Amino acid sequence: MPKIFEYFGFIFYFYSNEHEPIHVHVLHGARESVFELIMMDGELVEVRVREKKGAEPLPEKDKRTAEEFIRKYQKNIIDKWVKFFVLKQSIRSTNIKKRI
Repeated sequence: MPKIFEYFGFIFYFYSNEHEPIHVHVLHGARESVFELIMMDGELVEVRVREKKGAEPLPEKDKRTAEEFIRKYQKNIIDKWVKFFVLKQSIRSTNIKKRI
């Protein structure tokens, strides 16, 4: 379960056996939701939120914060996805200490 980002208590990560579409799990406290990055012609066109089975979903405010972060760091997320799942390389977590 590679962690890709930490951002003011939010943990963004992949499971090591993931599938497309590109998506990231977001954990904040004991709550978790999944955010899918829907791409068309290399551009992000939509971020879809879905609930993770067995997990209490993020409240709306936290979902908005996570989506805002994902939109800002989408290229980094995609780069880490490709590096980990396609190129089979290790990735490092980044701790973001500046508010978006």
